[in-house]
Amino acid sequence: MHGGLTATLLDSCMGLAVQSMLEKGTAQTTLEFKISLIRAITEDTGEIRAEGKVLNCGRRIGIAEGRVTDAHGRLLAHGTTTCLIFPAS
Repeated sequence: MHGGLTATLLDSCMGLAVQSMLEKGTAQTTLEFKISLIRAITEDTGEIRAEGKVLNCGRRIGIAEGRVTDAHGRLLAHGTTTCLIFPAS
């Protein structure tokens, strides 16, 4: 699998983790993110799981990490993100 797809999975799960902490009428967008591709993801990898976890969520900035694992729990990729929090219009 192309690393860009893994990056998209991580960006989505980390951003949604931050979004889940926000009040109605508040939004977030990615300011920056970093990923580390640990193992190749191929057809033989099987089902994968992307999970995001909020590390800190303030009024203006949210920080989260994400993990992509296989069915055996092995780490395939890891990422961190910083999100800007703002009022939704």
